[in-house]
Amino acid sequence: MTITYTWKVTGLKVQDVSTNHPKAVVQTYWEKHGTDADGNTGFFSGATPFTVDPTDESGPFIPFEQLTEADVLAWIQSQVTDSYEEHVNAQIQRAIDVTAKPVTDQPAPWA
Repeated sequence: MTITYTWKVTGLKVQDVSTNHPKAVVQTYWEKHGTDADGNTGFFSGATPFTVDPTDESGPFIPFEQLTEADVLAWIQSQVTDSYEEHVNAQIQRAIDVTAKPVTDQPAPWA
């Protein structure tokens, strides 16, 4: 069954790494939500750290005040998809399965 995924950033931690890198994002918190064709949902909460090398000038540094959620999600997704997205999606699928066919407590038939 097809699952539609959405991502969102839920938190950021910053650090003044250098004069040229004030308020650099060093920790992110995020969620990935999945919804199947029947409307059953599940989600995974994650945290992804980042290190900032103040001597690395290979790409533009985006000032904190100019960051967009899309910028940060691109950083997160590049880390997650390269390392453990299969695990994330499996956890979302497991949550969807429980929503679709809930496990319930029942008293013993002899009680």
